[in-house]
Amino acid sequence: MTTREILKQAVTAKIAINSADTETKNKALANMADELLAHTDAILEANKQDVEAAKGKISDVMIDRLMLDAGRIEGMAKGIRELICLEDPAGKVIRTVERPNGIIIEKTAAPMGVIAIIYESRPNVTSDAAALCIKSGNVCVLRSGKEAWKSADAVVKALKEGMRKSGLPAEGIQLIEDTSRESSVELMKAVGYVDLLIPRGGPGLIRSCVENAKVPCIQTGTGICHVYVDAKADFDKALGIIENAKTSRPSVCNAEEVLLVHSAVAEQFLPLLQKKLVEDRKEKGEIPVELRLCDRAAKIISGTPAGADDFDTEFLDYILAVKVVDSVEEAVEHISKHSTGHSEAIITESKEAADYFTMRVDSAAVYVNVSTRFTDGGEFGLGCEMGISTQKLHARGPMGLEELCTYKYIIRGEGQIR
Repeated sequence: MTTREILKQAVTAKIAINSADTETKNKALANMADELLAHTDAILEANKQDVEAAKGKISDVMIDRLMLDAGRIEGMAKGIRELICLEDPAGKVIRTVERPNGIIIEKTAAPMGVIAIIYESRPNVTSDAAALCIKSGNVCVLRSGKEAWKSADAVVKALKEGMRKSGLPAEGIQLIEDTSRESSVELMKAVGYVDLLIPRGGPGLIRSCVENAKVPCIQTGTGICHVYVDAKADFDKALGIIENAKTSRPSVCNAEEVLLVHSAVAEQFLPLLQKKLVEDRKEKGEIPVELRLCDRAAKIISGTPAGADDFDTEFLDYILAVKVVDSVEEAVEHISKHSTGHSEAIITESKEAADYFTMRVDSAAVYVNVSTRFTDGGEFGLGCEMGISTQKLHARGPMGLEELCTYKYIIRGEGQIR
């Protein structure tokens, strides 16, 4: 089907999905999780084809992002089931006002309608996005990257079967068949069909949305995340946090890309960092981190000289840009110039430094002695997530169920006239 035909089908399901009660939506989620597991073999076969086709075209860390196994599919099903236990935001009365004339005004959460998501090579996004949309009463239109399309198609077929078994229209979950740039642009301009567009991808996709979108759009994903090691940092905490933030899964948007180290501790700390991220990882047979060093850091440890763009790059790989700074003020100034507004962390035992950092760093998530890898819907208690919003209007940070709703005013009276 063409993209326009798929959008028309999505709109036909809009009223049924928007008006479904909580019990029906929870039943659909349970069935979707069951069908996902029942279709494990078909999903893994489709994913195997995607992975084979992608080898040699994308990096190893991106292959890991694309790859599914039985455990990851079980995790996807678990994420769907966790949404059943969360409060349904649709129809929730946010505020009630009774006017002197007796009119009662209820500000009430309401589904967006049809939500389209453009994403790349992460098959788990397919089930997360669909489940979040259904629980919040929205129709879901998915546009996967070509590297993951067969996997996404197999997942969507399973989810649609779960919808049918629950009595909700399967058209409430749609997958765009065209993976060319034209289909993305068509979604951006689908006025009258798409109520909200969420792009999850790199700078190119975000830039295209800014330039082309005619429908409401929430920018997500790009993460040039910083960790700053303060003069009063606990070195053990810092090393553990940095290793986790950089190496636990370098291909995701909440991974650390830039390390800032206070000059007062740089000569002591940087050799420990090099041992932890490079030498120790080599000894354990793990991929060492390439350290891209500013001039001051290069005088203390060995590594690759930092290039002009290294402090403005989302590497999504085992690469870390390192800069020595003279104060928390300089660290905050650097972050304000180079951050994408995603996640930043300070490692310090100083309350004054922590307070200065948290008050002045203007990102969606700001951490004190915690890894940036926690910027995640599940870790924030939101269930799975639709993405990490790096803008400020409507939604910011991990987007869960509430962020997929707008609101309307319901006014009740006894015949009052103005």
